[in-house]
Amino acid sequence: MKTILITGAEGFIGKNLVEVLKRHEGLEIKKFDIQDDIHALESLLENADLIFHLAGINRPEKVEDFETGNVGLTDKIVKLLEKLDKSIPIFFSSSIQAALDNPYGKSKKDAEDVLKVYSKKNRARVHIFRLPNVFGKWSRPNYNSVVATLCHNISRNLEIHISDENRELELVYIDDVVRTFLTLIPGDGEDIDKIYYEIDRVFRLTLGELAEKIYRLRDMRETLVVPDFDDDFMRCLYATYLSFLDQKDFKYELEMKEDHRGNLAEILKSHHFGQIFVSKSYKGVIRGNHYHNTKIEKFCVVKGKAIIRLRNIFEEKIHSVYVSDENMEVVDIPPGYTHSVENLSDGEMIVLFWANEIFDPDNPDTYFEKV
Repeated sequence: MKTILITGAEGFIGKNLVEVLKRHEGLEIKKFDIQDDIHALESLLENADLIFHLAGINRPEKVEDFETGNVGLTDKIVKLLEKLDKSIPIFFSSSIQAALDNPYGKSKKDAEDVLKVYSKKNRARVHIFRLPNVFGKWSRPNYNSVVATLCHNISRNLEIHISDENRELELVYIDDVVRTFLTLIPGDGEDIDKIYYEIDRVFRLTLGELAEKIYRLRDMRETLVVPDFDDDFMRCLYATYLSFLDQKDFKYELEMKEDHRGNLAEILKSHHFGQIFVSKSYKGVIRGNHYHNTKIEKFCVVKGKAIIRLRNIFEEKIHSVYVSDENMEVVDIPPGYTHSVENLSDGEMIVLFWANEIFDPDNPDTYFEKV
């Protein structure tokens, strides 16, 4: 059993790291936060096999607190380890600010220097990560993450303030940070003299571009248009954005189009995969009786029973497909086949549809012809 001590375990990075580590067998997780009694630290260190030192101060009431929270705590950990005659690996979350001349950056740089001395003196593994902006679930808005602040405010239709739209950001996703940490825990074949490490995936964009993307994610509920989630950044950003939704906003209404046949609602649209919509049809209702030249569709009856009829527009023979919710099946609708779906249920029928393109009223590619 390996015991891992995490300082700052209740912070943004700490929470995500604990969540992953607790699913690994053979690990015991111990936590220490900056508000905890400092006297408890020695007994925690005595039993620790490895330390993730994530605790720190970045928005203090007094400038002097940078020194106390960042350098002082790091120095305390090192001195206690020396007192205990222990030489164990330390992972340290520093910041790219450490290269800058400001109180926060200087305190991080001084903490790095303390760890470098510890590593050299004790031949101990030290991993320093000068992290750029980290984003993801459980980060704090209006604190130290611009992504968190924008996601929080935009999801609530609050005003945002952008000082320079052209300012370029470097962002790393929390899952990438945690994954990198985990790969280094074993320490197999590591160069003991290597101190600085980086996250292997970094996203770069301007502040204005970031805000525009988050607005687009918010507006999905109105436009229904899904961005290209083959883009890794958009996939990570959307996960982050949704984590900031107010719980009362988890659900949202769809626009229902109703007529004598029943109703229909579009669910999702994408310039990459088309669109998904759902219809509810009354008993005996027939939908369709049209064909497409290029548009492709798939039908899936999720409630009720139906007959789907298809006919090549140059032939008279009708091909009939019986489907029901008793056995979920998908029916492909090829181009050039006029088609219809009839409700054979005693009650209403619900059908899920997919089309490979977003409906364009100016070019619908839909032509009436009875099956």
